[in-house]
Amino acid sequence: MNAPDLQRAQAIAAIDHWIDGRIAAGTSGRAADVFNPATGAVTGRVALASQAEVDQAVASAKAAFPAWADTPPLRRARVMFKFLELLNRHRDDLARAITAEHGKVFTDAQGEVTRGIEIVEFACGIPQLLKGDYTDQVSTGIDNWTLRQPLGVVAGITPFNFPVMVPMWMFPVAIAAGNSFVLKPSPLDPTPSLMIARLLKEAGLPDGVFNVVQGDKDAVDGLLTHPDVQALSFVGSTPIAQKIYETGARHGKRVQALGGAKNHMVVMPDADLDQAVDALIGSAYGSAGERCMAISVAVLVGSAADRIVPMLAERAQALKVKNGVELDAEMGPIVSQVAQARIAGYIAKGAEEGASLLVDGRGFQGAQAGPGCDNGFWLGGTLFDHVQPSMTIYQEEIFGPVLGCVRVADLKEAVDLINAHPYGNGVSCFTRDGNVAREFSRRIQVGMVGINVPIPVPMAWHGFGGWKKSLFGDMHAYGEEGVRFYTKQKSIMQRWPESIGKGAEFVMPTSK
Repeated sequence: MNAPDLQRAQAIAAIDHWIDGRIAAGTSGRAADVFNPATGAVTGRVALASQAEVDQAVASAKAAFPAWADTPPLRRARVMFKFLELLNRHRDDLARAITAEHGKVFTDAQGEVTRGIEIVEFACGIPQLLKGDYTDQVSTGIDNWTLRQPLGVVAGITPFNFPVMVPMWMFPVAIAAGNSFVLKPSPLDPTPSLMIARLLKEAGLPDGVFNVVQGDKDAVDGLLTHPDVQALSFVGSTPIAQKIYETGARHGKRVQALGGAKNHMVVMPDADLDQAVDALIGSAYGSAGERCMAISVAVLVGSAADRIVPMLAERAQALKVKNGVELDAEMGPIVSQVAQARIAGYIAKGAEEGASLLVDGRGFQGAQAGPGCDNGFWLGGTLFDHVQPSMTIYQEEIFGPVLGCVRVADLKEAVDLINAHPYGNGVSCFTRDGNVAREFSRRIQVGMVGINVPIPVPMAWHGFGGWKKSLFGDMHAYGEEGVRFYTKQKSIMQRWPESIGKGAEFVMPTSK
């Protein structure tokens, strides 16, 4: 190996697992390249776990669970408070790691970290969140109360698009509630998971309570079928979410599987069009459209269409598509070459099926993004008009910087159009009319609704989740439903010998 090759090899980081409070080198013999999407350069090699490594992580979590579950909630909260302090100290380090491996612009990555931190802030209130109910004298001499107890070993399988925020939808609540946790992050941007693990250890979390298994489908299958994993949370595409839900349930696990989306934004004729354009541009092209809450369909009602489409085209062409480390960048690269090719294929399909291609992002060259970006995974913003509901680009989730405009006559047609779509994750309506806003909010069959808010991601104490094929399972992520998901309720009835009557009772007990 010559000197330049040796230097390149030394610059490529080995990204391993985190098991029992320390780095655990991969032993499966399998690994995958990790890229900087802006430059196309390989920056790391991530280990891909075998079943043996999954078993090792689960065994560590299982061994750590009893003592952690018995730790008083206030002491668990103190660990979360220390973790919160460390997160705030290192938020920019985490954001830089996100930009380096995912590609999203640094300011957006900072926002991702902040939204994750908000879940940790919520989890710090776990002593209050775990309080049960109590009824004195439910019957003569008998009291009844409920309490919530942790499940045991729980796991999270998280996507590439939010390598910090989405794991934080899961593990802070799970751990604060007394569970131990195994995280399987995306192999596309695995470094933040190890940074989080180190911060948790520094915060005083006992070894084994939080583990990271890097990997691909083999690791997912290992967690799904492992008898010691009691519950599993997933965020990703709908076909995989459905498989995760069905397989996990078949193996006796509690499952929360969040799937894909096709999010619409309705623009009424009375809307402030400048605000609507700002909202559409930011929500469609921010993070290169690689968000499950990105707006990918603009539903333009009546006269709004002819007025707003030229404004959207002008703004889409003027997007500042740059390396995410540039602070004035508005959009970064696509996460991988495979994703870039898939999105480009959808653009070609849209034009082939007859949509009007007003702005074509396939012409964007990496050199335009900045020095060293020639070989990166680049697309510019893409805009279609006259999209029909039968078209592939309307029916399927593209997960890229592609916005399609659908024209409708009135609010009823807009609501019917959205309600007919198989996805029901997020939706927005821009209007000045309070009655329109109220009727839209009540009648739309979507889980998260924004009125003049383009990306209505609920705050930490409310919980995240869609309807229809966007969510498999009964409980949303984080918030109070997250606490319920990661705990099981126990009801206790109690009386003491002095209040017990004489003789056996053979009828159903009733209040006396």
